[in-house]
Amino acid sequence: MTTAFVLGGGGKWGAVEVGMIRALDEAAIKPDVILGTSIGAFNGGVIADYPGSEGVERLTGFWEEVTGADLFQTGLLDRALRVATLKPALHETSELRKLLEHAIHPETQIDDLNVPFQCVAASIEATTDHWFDSGPLVDAVLASSAVPGLFPPVEIDGEHFYDGGLVDSVPLGRAIHLGADIIYILQVGRMESPLRPPQRLHEAALISFEIARRHRFATAMRDLPDDVEVHVLPTGSPVAWDDRSQLRWKDTGGIEERITSAYRATVDYLESRAN
Repeated sequence: MTTAFVLGGGGKWGAVEVGMIRALDEAAIKPDVILGTSIGAFNGGVIADYPGSEGVERLTGFWEEVTGADLFQTGLLDRALRVATLKPALHETSELRKLLEHAIHPETQIDDLNVPFQCVAASIEATTDHWFDSGPLVDAVLASSAVPGLFPPVEIDGEHFYDGGLVDSVPLGRAIHLGADIIYILQVGRMESPLRPPQRLHEAALISFEIARRHRFATAMRDLPDDVEVHVLPTGSPVAWDDRSQLRWKDTGGIEERITSAYRATVDYLESRAN
């Protein structure tokens, strides 16, 4: 049996994945392959490099360090100037790289990780998904995490990449393609929040965005092979699709609570499955 951990995107909400990983580790559930998108690429890359409790503690320390912190140095005036001068993003790529290198050594290669790992980004030139399965880990995670508008596209070998959530927010299909037959989905809570028809003008845009984010995962679940077992782990604190706090990307409050909530919910889920 081949076990895959699939870690979805979701920015600061990705803290919940740390609680899920801790619960999986305590239950002695180990991945044979790890796949990630955006913040899930970061969390997954760290675990692939440091499997088990060491990786859990490393991730926990990182998320505790950024709790309540100003993640990026660009101030309001600087961001306003970037808008006024028609820059393609509010922040520089160097700011995101500096943040990632708090937990990932800049020389780490995907090929040398202790657990096979891949992450996805959206290729501008190819207009499709691009899977990184070799080369520098930080560069790959950087490309997978380049949210349009917040960061400029990341250039690697002459090709430009945006956030992997644009093409495969929760890459279940990739895990099936690679032959995994037991798959644990570590998602940030949006999958637990059902959609409904819009009642206000702004909701039409939000719902359209959610459909675009979720459709590939929903399709993979609908067409799931009979011999593949999928576990969508709970967060304990679902993120409503219309929660406007998602727009406050620099607000890192409540991280510890999210980690703890996801840990407890996942422990309960795993125990219920074992009984």
